[in-house]
Amino acid sequence: MSEIVANGVRLHVQHLNPVLAAARTAPPVVFLHGLGMDNMASFYYTVAGTVAKAGTEAVLYDLRGHGDSERTRTGYTIEDSVADLAGLLDALELTGPVHLIGNSYGGTIALGFALAHPERVASMVLIEAHLTVAGWAEQMKATLCRIGSDLAAGNTQLWLSMYHRKHARMAERANDLINGTTFLTDLLTVDPLDPRSLRTLECPVRAVYGEHSDAVDYAHQLDQYLPSCALTVLPGFGHSVLMDATVALRKIVLSWFATQTHAVSR
Repeated sequence: MSEIVANGVRLHVQHLNPVLAAARTAPPVVFLHGLGMDNMASFYYTVAGTVAKAGTEAVLYDLRGHGDSERTRTGYTIEDSVADLAGLLDALELTGPVHLIGNSYGGTIALGFALAHPERVASMVLIEAHLTVAGWAEQMKATLCRIGSDLAAGNTQLWLSMYHRKHARMAERANDLINGTTFLTDLLTVDPLDPRSLRTLECPVRAVYGEHSDAVDYAHQLDQYLPSCALTVLPGFGHSVLMDATVALRKIVLSWFATQTHAVSR
């Protein structure tokens, strides 16, 4: 584990199988977790460890305000998250394209980064990714306000039952993030995305969603507008695909990167 200052923010980072810049021959994989009570551990104990065991260079980090990264009072727009990622890659001397794996809001960051820096993205795996289309901000406001009200009132039993009681500290951090920073108001400043802009993204994309997820409509928009998108909708699952369908997801991710490595080597 290490700490790296990127875009002026101290980020908690884990770099697996690091390669010197001069010796790097394959794009590293960068993992982007979701919002609120999430952090890099959700990837480390599900998919990232498997990717690293296959010998792939991998980077995990806690997003600004999450886990052990700095919890700034301001700076939680999507543009801030994209700038944090760019600054982290620069600090790690990852100047070439990288593979991005984003879960939920992490997928939103991945898409934002790819639109802003298409030359820096080799491919993306989007797991239950949100699209910031018209209506997204209102949906996020309702969800986060509900969570924030529960946490502010001390009604954390639902969240502790989901994440296990030993993670009570995660609930405290989420409370501070949602109710003690500009996190909520910053997220709601997003300009709605015209999904047709996704047509400009040329990198290959693997999208995975749960059949019963409230985000599954985004999957169909990705499939419609991205020039190169392979979509899997897992039957019987909801939004928590990363945790609930881990075995299937590992197989999808490993198969995807084997294909991408073959494509690069050709």
